[in-house]
Amino acid sequence: MVSIIHWPKEERPREKMLLRGPAALSDAELLAIFLRTGVKGKSAVDIARELLTQFGSLRGLLEANRKQFCAGPGLGKAKYVQLQATVEMSRRYLAETLQRGDVLSNPNDTRQYLLAKLRDLPHEVFACLFLDNRHRVMSFDEMFQGTINGASVYPREIVKRALHHNAAALILAHNHPSGIAEPSKADRSLTQQLKEALALVDVRVLDHIVVGDGETVSFAERGWL
Repeated sequence: MVSIIHWPKEERPREKMLLRGPAALSDAELLAIFLRTGVKGKSAVDIARELLTQFGSLRGLLEANRKQFCAGPGLGKAKYVQLQATVEMSRRYLAETLQRGDVLSNPNDTRQYLLAKLRDLPHEVFACLFLDNRHRVMSFDEMFQGTINGASVYPREIVKRALHHNAAALILAHNHPSGIAEPSKADRSLTQQLKEALALVDVRVLDHIVVGDGETVSFAERGWL
């Protein structure tokens, strides 16, 4: 086996990233940079490819629990901690990005943040992004949790929390553990109830975003608000 150090410069993951940016790298190449080194007879890229096959995808690897992750070749507790720290830093980066500006001017950032927070949960969670009068995020609160089939949502509790944050507006969000983001009739009915309840305390509902498996549906874009 030829060591990575002897590969053409433009094919080595680290050098390729510096030359062309991280988006140019494959999942295996990105994972190889994280792994840093290989083992006897296998490069870091070889191990990365094996891991992606074993876990089915990069996402499958990221979602693996500690026992499953540490059983992989070239992995262990230290790598597990490093990876979880990296994932959490990504979530916090997205949160800080939202807090710096008007969420309506960066709808993609809002969607990516909600995907990062809700997509991989095994049960349904109903959450709210509470916003100030300049539509900047003040708080992300998980309001209600349920089974895989749904969560009970109480409008009064959302109104109370909005008043607690002194919010001027909010974005509703919930996930569909099935992976299908298409809203149900119950979702639309609930949204209307919440909109009417919050209007009584002068809090606007700007959107309701349903999170599926890597996709989202916006009520505002559908013209349902």
